[in-house]
Amino acid sequence: MVNDFDLTNPDFFVSGDPHAVWKELRAVDPVHWTERQNKRGFWSITKYDDAQRVYRDPTTFSSQGGIALGFADAPDPTQPRMQYGFGQMMITTDPPRHGRIRQMLNRRFTPRALAPHEPHVRAITREIIDAVAEQGRCDLVVDVAAKLPTAVICEMLAVPREDWDLMFALGNMTVGNEDPEYQVDGSAQKTGAQAQRDIFNYFMKLIGERRSNPGDDLVSALVHGDIEDDHLSDLEVLFNCFLLILGGQETTRNAITGGMDALMRCPADRDRLAHDPALMRTGIEEILRWTSPITHIMRTATRAVDLRGRSIREGDRVVIWNPSANRDEEVFADPYRFDIARKPNDHIAFGYGEHFCIGANLARLELRVMLDELLRRMPDMAPAGPPERLRSNLLAGIKHLPVTFTPARVAA
Repeated sequence: MVNDFDLTNPDFFVSGDPHAVWKELRAVDPVHWTERQNKRGFWSITKYDDAQRVYRDPTTFSSQGGIALGFADAPDPTQPRMQYGFGQMMITTDPPRHGRIRQMLNRRFTPRALAPHEPHVRAITREIIDAVAEQGRCDLVVDVAAKLPTAVICEMLAVPREDWDLMFALGNMTVGNEDPEYQVDGSAQKTGAQAQRDIFNYFMKLIGERRSNPGDDLVSALVHGDIEDDHLSDLEVLFNCFLLILGGQETTRNAITGGMDALMRCPADRDRLAHDPALMRTGIEEILRWTSPITHIMRTATRAVDLRGRSIREGDRVVIWNPSANRDEEVFADPYRFDIARKPNDHIAFGYGEHFCIGANLARLELRVMLDELLRRMPDMAPAGPPERLRSNLLAGIKHLPVTFTPARVAA
């Protein structure tokens, strides 16, 4: 099987079995070279320890060459593509500048800073559930899971409520540009370019407003924050707004959906989690390990280096497959079992090292509140059809998941 697969093919992540491939690679070729016709090849990192090594060494494994295979492969220089964010967004910037940009936002994402917002996050969650509670059925993704992280990150970026659906749609077009459901004229490149252009144009206007009229929001923090005794350029602010509006939606939405899908398949675990609040913390970490919403992260080698006896050359692309690392048999006992009480559980769903996800605490808060409310108000939720997966090798996403539950009246 080792050569009978294509991890760059998004269809493989819809109808194939990537976990079977990763399992074999971990056993026989954990640092695996993929040669590609007319495109640059890459090394696949499939084991946990190797993934950590790459993540924690940004000097050797740089983010500035791009962090995703698809975006880095075929940029269109006439469009405002992700390539122009290399070295300007937190996610595509190496230390020390990465840390300096990150410092402008860090304090807003600490557990202490987020704690006062929990009642508001819960109020939003209840409003979302109220909208479907009387129907007895819904699309768990579109109607519920996606709405909470979209609302929260939009509020943090000062995007008004009337534009939340627009941000959701543009996010789908950007990260799901390989999926026909979101494509414009059947073109992945055109879809991604149009979505990015629309997001850029939207935030250019918002950046201008916040430059003259700052508020207590992330855009204002980026516009008016100091870095190396200077300010970020408008382009740098723009790219980091682009990163936040996308990253703030996708990970949590897919973790909520994937987590509920797993719990619906394990009713005993769902009932345990619903009736034992002490399990919520470990349950959330297991959902993150199990779903691993970011499928891969790419780095570029800045020098020749050996890894498990394989000679990685300067300039080679190195791709970490997070779901594979999170099922490494040498790290996780019985890794293919969903275990809401799993300890220890040092997964890398949020990455590792310098680029550990800045929004991890927010994602955990949203996931905890949403699970708590769903398990309490819809304890008999059940799938009404199979999950429809996103055509992507970047995100482990579910686009649609029809569910049923006992209808409940909502108090006026």
